[in-house]
Amino acid sequence: MSLLDESPLFSNFATDPDMAELVEEFISVLPERVRSIEKAVQAQDLEGLRRLAHQLKGAGGGYGFDVIGQAAAILEASAKAAGSISELNGKVRELIALCQRAKAHPD
Repeated sequence: MSLLDESPLFSNFATDPDMAELVEEFISVLPERVRSIEKAVQAQDLEGLRRLAHQLKGAGGGYGFDVIGQAAAILEASAKAAGSISELNGKVRELIALCQRAKAHPD
């Protein structure tokens, strides 16, 4: 995954009418999740960052954004092994970039 890639990410459920509202709700809270991640980084809260990544790992996959779930899983595992937040900067930036690219459906 490249941080330079700015193409939109769509849910695997983008065309499923039964999931449309749930996917849109997930997308609507992503900016809040990103802010929480950024706050944990600023506060040097390694455990908080690990917990946020864990939550996003499950939610991302559950709403059809497998790549977000995978990036969150990598961050979670890395946070468990890391001695400091600074070791995770690249993984945090990657996860945030993916979250910012997520869209509920093609416009």
